[in-house]
Amino acid sequence: MNLRPQASLGRVLDDLGETLLELVAGRRDTAGDIGGVAIHDPLEEPVLPQHALVLGVGLSEPGEVVRLLRVLGRHDVAALVLRAPVAVTGEISAAVEETGVALLGLTRGASWAQLAAMLRSLLAEGDVGEAGPETLAGLPSGDLFAVANAVAALIDAPVTIEDRRSRVLAFSGRQDEADASRVETILGRQVPERFARMLTERGVFRELYRSDRTVYFGLPEQAVDGLSLPRVAVAVRAGDEVLGSIWAAVREPLSADRDAALRDAAPLVALHMLRIRAGADVERRLRADLVSTALEGGSGAREALTRLGLADQPVVVLALAVLDEDEHDAGLATERQRISDGLSMHLIAVHPRCAAALVGDVAYGLVPVARTGDPEQRAVRIASDFLDRVGERVRVVAGIGPVAQDISGLAAARASADRALRVLRSGRAGGRRVARLADVHVEALLLELRDLVTARGDGPTGAVARLFAYDEQHGTRLVETLRAWLDAFGDVIAASSALYVHPNTFRYRLRRLAEVGGLDLADPEARFAAMLQLRVVAPPRSV
Repeated sequence: MNLRPQASLGRVLDDLGETLLELVAGRRDTAGDIGGVAIHDPLEEPVLPQHALVLGVGLSEPGEVVRLLRVLGRHDVAALVLRAPVAVTGEISAAVEETGVALLGLTRGASWAQLAAMLRSLLAEGDVGEAGPETLAGLPSGDLFAVANAVAALIDAPVTIEDRRSRVLAFSGRQDEADASRVETILGRQVPERFARMLTERGVFRELYRSDRTVYFGLPEQAVDGLSLPRVAVAVRAGDEVLGSIWAAVREPLSADRDAALRDAAPLVALHMLRIRAGADVERRLRADLVSTALEGGSGAREALTRLGLADQPVVVLALAVLDEDEHDAGLATERQRISDGLSMHLIAVHPRCAAALVGDVAYGLVPVARTGDPEQRAVRIASDFLDRVGERVRVVAGIGPVAQDISGLAAARASADRALRVLRSGRAGGRRVARLADVHVEALLLELRDLVTARGDGPTGAVARLFAYDEQHGTRLVETLRAWLDAFGDVIAASSALYVHPNTFRYRLRRLAEVGGLDLADPEARFAAMLQLRVVAPPRSV
């Protein structure tokens, strides 16, 4: 997102909030555009642009912060940035409220130089003539290919820029001068597994990521298919966080000047990578807000659908979720976002006006459909194709809502997709990965009945309650026997086999539970009531 020529504090936080900055105290919706960035100098009287962002480098003592806030308030400063974590005392809170100067925290590990460069990139007009595309160090902001070519020119070698997983983010020209392994890397946009494994085993990545120096990797003693040139690499960092690395295919170790040039390029690459991340975060948040607003079906739904390019046409709602045993897994949020991004790409290939976004822990897709045919079934095929591509490594399920013919039907379509998705996530859909509500309607009703029972605090009653009490008192298994018999539709042979008991023993237990519970097993209404209580009201069966 290009904020030039100026931007408000709220827009700056939207762009950099999850990457570099957090709002610690004060308001983000302060009036006026940011006029510039300044670094606080305790020895000089401040000369500040109007509505400036002031970087409080080295400032942490609460009394100093309070005094500076009051000075900055007289200069109409928008915000003061301190190194996180920021201890907000009562005096600091009062000073923020009194002066109207917001207090921001710079993320631990990020550098002040990176923050200043990013802020100036967001706020600056073009240095010459009219404002053109946003730049960092004279290169288009976020254009890693341009950066890769510039680095290649400085060190006279073809380079790649890679992330922490050795995926290629960008590469320079002159790759034909490298070896077959580099060509394979470029074509696959990923370092070949055999090469990555060798680097890991030889400790190259460990050395690379714990040092600011370049790492030279000569040819191994045992030949590796496709590798005929040495490599030199340097890590790309944002403070303490390793973002990735720069790799050059060389014929010999770099000279001192070229080695310094490669090291100096790493911070610049970090700035561009951070800018890409910030832009992607903003785009995701905006799309998530639009999709969420559209799905709510309220007063803002029409504008949201118009901005998504989906106004005045029927759509089908897809709801996808990642299944995971550990809901607190730190990598689960990343996996959900990855699935959402993949869904977006998949849907756009199906229809250019599809929209997808992660809302909470569910990835929603809006797919425009024709008014004829069976659009729900088509949506099932689209979702199934996507899950087939995702594979089995990540367990993903998808609920499909009915067609929303207009805005008024979107909220109901989303609710239906959510109900189907809930059944799939509960594991009560018979192994299905994709389902419409019609496919799992009874299971959805049972889950909702259980919610109602739980909310009311109801427990088993009548015959089932008596059987539970008898089992508890005498250590018998009458409830388990009733469950097995009902599940087997009265087939004693099948039910007794499921419990690993002799059929005659099972028949005896049936007679006994009928006596104890006062249950007429020949009465269909009594059987249905017992089955409903066992599935909805009674405690879950023991494992």
